[in-house]
Amino acid sequence: MLYAGSMSALPPPFPPSQEPDTTPHLLEVGSGPDERCLRADAARNRARLLEAAALLIAEHGAAGVTMEAVAAAAGVGKGTVFRRFGDRTGLLSALLDHSAKKLQADFLGGPPPLGPGAPPVERLRAFGLAVLYRSVEQLDLQLAAQPEPARRFAHPSYGALHTHVTMLLRQIRPDADCDLLARTLLASLDPALINHLTRQCGMPMERLEKAWLDLVARVAGTGE
Repeated sequence: MLYAGSMSALPPPFPPSQEPDTTPHLLEVGSGPDERCLRADAARNRARLLEAAALLIAEHGAAGVTMEAVAAAAGVGKGTVFRRFGDRTGLLSALLDHSAKKLQADFLGGPPPLGPGAPPVERLRAFGLAVLYRSVEQLDLQLAAQPEPARRFAHPSYGALHTHVTMLLRQIRPDADCDLLARTLLASLDPALINHLTRQCGMPMERLEKAWLDLVARVAGTGE
């Protein structure tokens, strides 16, 4: 689930005298009217295809996932896979949808500190760590399914994360340009950067975790 509203732009930061409305409004992620109206059998077929693709990734990595391989693993024709997902990128993006929805459900309504009920600084700390470890666990998939540059930051999944971080920042630093600051924070959690730091530079996860907590402390002015 994600917040309703524009994913490409948010209103300017609220002045200190104005209390922002931080009540989340929910809508479906990655699902248009077609998705919501899927017949039960079509939904089951889609779930079977995604399960087959997930098993292929577990066995062979994202590079081993082709439309033909998924069709064979699911016992359907190749045309069925193309009709359901369009192309390989669409299939990989659909695989990411489930974990994206789980993450969004956790920060929208799960237990604190990731979910509501904790101070915004604690929630921002927990959010970054959740995104960081999710990215590492699904790094090959995230890199393979990443939208082209022209659509990357307009993707609904990115929009949901950006809206959430902006909401937290407006509570922490209402005098800041929270829209742009949220994008800067999310850039430090980019899968391509995490791939470079962990696999090419050999940085341990503990260092990345500590860096995120330090970044949040500096943004929040807590000095922790």
